[in-house]
Amino acid sequence: MATPPGTPLASAWGNHARPNELRRALDGAQSRIPVRPAGHPAWRRVAATRLAALQRQATQERGTAWPQPLVSHYARYFRDGNRTAYEGLVAARQQRLTRAVVMALAAADGGEAEPWLDEVVDGAYLLCEQSSWSWAAHDDVFRRSGDVVPDQGRPFLDLGAGEVAAQLAWLDHVLGARLDSRAPGLRRRLREETRQRVIEPFLDRLDWHWLGLDGDVHNWNPWIHSNLIAGALFLLDDPRLQARVVARCIEGLDRFLASIPADGAIDEGFAYWWNGAGRALEGLALLEDATGGVLGAGLPVVRELVAFPHRMHIGGPWFLNVADGPARAAASLPWDMLHRWAVRLGDDDAARHAASMLAGAPDAAAGLGRVLHSLFLGASAPERVQGVKDTFPLVPFTYLPSVQIMVARETAGTTRGLLLAAKGGHNGEHHNHRDVGSVVVAVDGTPLLVDAGQPTYTAKTFGPDRYDIRAMQSTWHNVPAPFGMEQGTGSGFAAEILEAPTAEHPCLRLALGAAYGLQPHQWIRTSALDRATGRVTIADHWDLPAGGHGEDQHTAVKHRPASDVDITFLAAGTVRVGPAGIADIHPAGLPGTDSGGAAASLRGAALRWEPGTAVVLVDEWHLDDPLLSSVWGPKLTRLRFRAPILSGAAGAFTLTVEATP
Repeated sequence: MATPPGTPLASAWGNHARPNELRRALDGAQSRIPVRPAGHPAWRRVAATRLAALQRQATQERGTAWPQPLVSHYARYFRDGNRTAYEGLVAARQQRLTRAVVMALAAADGGEAEPWLDEVVDGAYLLCEQSSWSWAAHDDVFRRSGDVVPDQGRPFLDLGAGEVAAQLAWLDHVLGARLDSRAPGLRRRLREETRQRVIEPFLDRLDWHWLGLDGDVHNWNPWIHSNLIAGALFLLDDPRLQARVVARCIEGLDRFLASIPADGAIDEGFAYWWNGAGRALEGLALLEDATGGVLGAGLPVVRELVAFPHRMHIGGPWFLNVADGPARAAASLPWDMLHRWAVRLGDDDAARHAASMLAGAPDAAAGLGRVLHSLFLGASAPERVQGVKDTFPLVPFTYLPSVQIMVARETAGTTRGLLLAAKGGHNGEHHNHRDVGSVVVAVDGTPLLVDAGQPTYTAKTFGPDRYDIRAMQSTWHNVPAPFGMEQGTGSGFAAEILEAPTAEHPCLRLALGAAYGLQPHQWIRTSALDRATGRVTIADHWDLPAGGHGEDQHTAVKHRPASDVDITFLAAGTVRVGPAGIADIHPAGLPGTDSGGAAASLRGAALRWEPGTAVVLVDEWHLDDPLLSSVWGPKLTRLRFRAPILSGAAGAFTLTVEATP
């Protein structure tokens, strides 16, 4: 199962990553982990302001009934496709446990700590008693047997199971001695459950899809492997077994790092960076600490990974979202981790950006390991974590050729003015939406022509009916629809680069025909930002086959037998379509704006096109999905520019976007 020589970790670490060498390198590993156990003076120095929110909720929870995920919640996924009923309760249980661990660490020895230790003991034991650590949406029990209850004899190792193992590992690391005193026998139970549910399935089976042995490496790989490293370091007392597990995890991480393109792009986008690339960075740092630097983590591939988040920044909380990702950054992201990496690598832009995003207090939703790092390192070495609050770097231009994504800003260092993001790519990307050729346009750091992003996950999300979901369809992205067609699914439905952008000339010219099962050059889209005039231009030119396009039984392409095309733009905020050739978008109505003077002072976008070239159809998408409405407010508005195909099936349409005065 070893990764071939020449991959990043194999090249850098060689024999040091093999089990026999690892046994020696990992001897005494826990004493080298920067996050120290309870009783260390740094825990007493954690600022009260950073603990306030966690303490407030933990105090309210203590003494109440714990969240109780039931088999009926688990079974709902198989019955009606609902994921949140079960996963929400599991997350609530684990977040409560994280808060209890923090309070036990912050409490003084003796009577003040005992109630919090009891809370930790109860929460940890509930996880041990929980029939399954995996999430129902991932478990193969129904597919194998038709059962809708977990099979305890065949535990499924998924993201959920890895998260539980890591949480138990970190709480054992920081509270182990106190747990021995308060609840003798608990730590033995933690080890037994982790070994049976996670370690043994990991070592015994090679058919886990997330291992990447088939060449398809995605974010599950580093997420699970990095959690297993924590589990092995803190919950395995047999040095041989520990080294074997860590060696296997290194092989897995190496496959992920080997899959990263030279430009550091993540095709799953900014949101999934944190639970893919970000998890890999955490795993590398943990290995370096545990081995005392024998497994050094300063690898060339890391530098480009660290730069990806700030390169996708639009302004404030807004980031370019592609695939299954929201456009607003989650509150629980561990920016301190990214800041430490950026400082280490000397990436000033990444460090400034991470420092500017740092929250005052960690969120339990981030997971126990991330919360502990944020609190402890912030207290013991503030210069390494907090940095100086600075302005965002707001880089003027990024182009990532591996995913064909361009982000261009009107003026470097400020959100003022226009930002254009445009992508090519293909429709076989991880967490793919049919978005080949899509654009996002922002004014003053707020996106107004947008990608709806990720709706709440259900059974449909990753099943054969995925593209029945509106948010995944090309007709609800900022792309054309020749003859009303949907784009197809798969890597063959792709863009061809005709002109790559440069920093001086941010213009991405794409042949999009193949995304619809047409000849590539039958549809050309040019997306450009003209900094001199303060204008974005999206120009479409087509030369389609006469008589329309028949459905190909081998693709997912659908079409409307029509003699026209639609060119779609999805708008956030308040939309007004004026006289022929004019429309305006204002950010009023977006979360974070209000109806008073602040909203009125915000600038919007003015859309212009040549009158008579298209009829404008307006559709309102009223958002009843809380994940979407939390980002965009009550609705999104689709503008469909319907242009007739004249003789010869050729035509053109150009939309310009400017900031309103």
